[in-house]
Amino acid sequence: MNGEQLQLFEEQTIRTSWDEKNEEWYFSIVDVVGVLTEATNPRRYWSDLKRKLKNEGAIQLYENIVQLKMKSSDGKYYATDVANTEQLLRIIQSIPSKKAEPFKLWLAQVGKDRIDETMDPELIAERLVSTYERKGYSREWINQRLQAISARKELTDEWNDKGVSSPSEYAVLTDELTKAWSGMTTRQYKKYKGLKKESLRDNMSTTELVLNMLAETATKDISKVSSPKDFAENKNIALRGGSVAAVARTALEEQTGVPVITSQNALQLNHVVQAMIKASASAPKD
Repeated sequence: MNGEQLQLFEEQTIRTSWDEKNEEWYFSIVDVVGVLTEATNPRRYWSDLKRKLKNEGAIQLYENIVQLKMKSSDGKYYATDVANTEQLLRIIQSIPSKKAEPFKLWLAQVGKDRIDETMDPELIAERLVSTYERKGYSREWINQRLQAISARKELTDEWNDKGVSSPSEYAVLTDELTKAWSGMTTRQYKKYKGLKKESLRDNMSTTELVLNMLAETATKDISKVSSPKDFAENKNIALRGGSVAAVARTALEEQTGVPVITSQNALQLNHVVQAMIKASASAPKD
């Protein structure tokens, strides 16, 4: 597997994992059931459906369902039933839903897009840009977000090279560098912005993104020259990297007199952008 990813169907999130070896997607069945049925308890629906499939004679499908650890809404990873495209299409046949046909077309497109992106990685960036544009983000913010994604990937690759492996370790190191530059752990930062399940980075201002990216890039660079031997040393380097961004944050705030950290989330930040555009358009011309 090549790590968990998120896909959107009609603006609803479906957790997926790409199998590099076999070149196919695995989809969280519970997420798919939730989208197609709008059930209040998708897990119970899927549990009942599994029994129905078994009774219908779909023994091979029932026995071939596998589990992967995927991130839940509480931020923790749990074993989750997943299915590849072929298995999922069979499951969908047993779900009465007006969304079944559009979902089948979406499945086909997701598969095609992933193959295309493997051949031409620039398509990944284009898809991300399109997704953020639909959500109303400004072009300036989107460009910075793409750079931040690249910086994060370089850091996690470096951590992996230095022996960091479990999701909990990644979370601890991320908290360490985030707290070093912002004064808050990731959880505290999200609470400050009024977030729950949403991505913290997707709710940062451009300046917050830049400083967070500086913290991650500095951590990566320090790690490369320091060659940490264990988790404790990785943790210390995360603190040092975050401190580099803290110095930049302090210097900027001294120059502007304005706090860098904002409680505004994406919706509010975008609202500010739109308000500025409208104000500019209505302002008297010289």
